[in-house]
Amino acid sequence: MTNERLRDAVNRAGLTLVELAGEVGVDPKTIERWINQARMPYPKHRAKIAALLQESEAYLWPQSHGVDRRARLWESEVVRFYPRRAEIPREMWQRLLGEAEHRIDILVYAGLFFPEQMPTLAATLCDKVHVGVEVRLLMARPDGEQVARRGVEEGIGDVVRGRVQNALSFFEPHARHGCIKLRLHDTTLYNSIFRFDDEMLVNTHVFGLPAAHAPVIHLRRLDGAELFSIYGASFDRVWAASEPVSAPEENLYAGRP
Repeated sequence: MTNERLRDAVNRAGLTLVELAGEVGVDPKTIERWINQARMPYPKHRAKIAALLQESEAYLWPQSHGVDRRARLWESEVVRFYPRRAEIPREMWQRLLGEAEHRIDILVYAGLFFPEQMPTLAATLCDKVHVGVEVRLLMARPDGEQVARRGVEEGIGDVVRGRVQNALSFFEPHARHGCIKLRLHDTTLYNSIFRFDDEMLVNTHVFGLPAAHAPVIHLRRLDGAELFSIYGASFDRVWAASEPVSAPEENLYAGRP
């Protein structure tokens, strides 16, 4: 039996077994046994290898995480549960934005509440980009099927489309001059996602309710757990299937009467 996940991760990282052994502090033959015989490294070695290869321990060595321990890990990533998004303090949003150093990912239909409650949001995001933070914003196509469906489900008709158009009018100039990477999607959203480095707010969607009235899960990423990564991967899938908006002539208000 071999550990093909470990072998593949080492190859993708561009490391030789000798190089990996040097980083971990073991003999190269030990690395070979971990791969070719699926031997289980000590916990300290597993943690170091996972960090070097940028993979979770649970992925590289599934057998090291029993059902109970995996459940505890997942639960440990949950910082807090908010019954309604509207109950999240403004100070929380400000802290998350202010402390982000690497990435800010936002996936919404409209997300108009964000600029409404933080008038300096655009300037803050641009300042973040200028110091090296990647800002990716995913918003719904105003003329898309999912925006129309959402309006029907909430019983508010074209109100959702109007909110998307209003939010786009706020963010569009910053996408044009390159601060914000803005894309449009036509995806059914089961959650809105707000990621700030290793913290994330997941706003669940409830049929017939506006997102502001639905629960929010505050997550903080932990090595070896997977809940945070599941939502992060969901964002990446929507991003890959979305339409980029970058050219000044791009019409962000398609469908506006």
